Amino acid sequence: MSKKWTLADVPDQSGRTYLITGAAGGIGLVATRELARAGAGVVMAVRDPAKGERAARSLGPVRGQIEVRELDVSSLASIREFTRAWSGPLDVLINNAGIMMVPEAHTGDGLESQMATNYFGPFALTNTLLPHIGDRVVSISSQLHRMGRMRAEDLNGLNRRYNPWFAYCDSKLDLLLFSHELQRRLEAAHSPVRSVIAHPGIAKTGLVSHVGGVSGWLNGLARPLLNEADNGGLPTLYAATQDVAPNAYVGPDGFGSIRGFPKVRKPSRAARKDKSAAALWDATIDIIGPEFDFRP
Repeated sequence: MSKKWTLADVPDQSGRTYLITGAAGGIGLVATRELARAGAGVVMAVRDPAKGERAARSLGPVRGQIEVRELDVSSLASIREFTRAWSGPLDVLINNAGIMMVPEAHTGDGLESQMATNYFGPFALTNTLLPHIGDRVVSISSQLHRMGRMRAEDLNGLNRRYNPWFAYCDSKLDLLLFSHELQRRLEAAHSPVRSVIAHPGIAKTGLVSHVGGVSGWLNGLARPLLNEADNGGLPTLYAATQDVAPNAYVGPDGFGSIRGFPKVRKPSRAARKDKSAAALWDATIDIIGPEFDFRP
């Protein structure tokens, strides 16, 4: 692109409906603000509705309508309840909610928490809402997917020692592979919906505030090198509003894709393997159940 794409370039979104998970802060709140300013109706899907309401009020006047609904994407029961209550059209789902490098924990479904929030939840939510989605699914990954491995034989990490770093990297690679396989299935079903990926580079948000060494480095010496939160939200907004190709991978255009303006880039080779993506899909259904499957 000869021109750097900025918040001022978000086109009019009047009449469109967006659902953004994890929208109470960080990149999700930036996306909510800018889409609502552009006239979109935005549903903020958050674990803590009171926090979501405070975040929505902090945005001030916007053209579009903002609604806050409760959703814990790490909980299959919460996803079931949320999707059963959904009615009407949905133009774009943005799978933004995520956690990073947390201590080992398991959800009520027996899922490792990072995989539950970053991968299993978006998989289940997307497939359940597909009948309502009219335009696209945008899933938020990370450049750290390049350090991940797809472990179809042990997705939930029950047979290996927990490592918070690799659990995060694996979950982000799995999300990319899910997007890849979802697009293949959408095309096989002759669906107009497209599946795309965005990543913010490394943005100044609270995602790693709890991580000792990493947080200290990111908030100290490296902080001048990072994306501001507004710029970190640009790839998400670009992927959600521009005419990008199916399976596009949108991230910052700067060195290492750490910061900068949105540009369609290329994910790792591991994230583009058809056989891995298909195997991951089947392994996921084996864990969370066939109710969350989508087959053309």
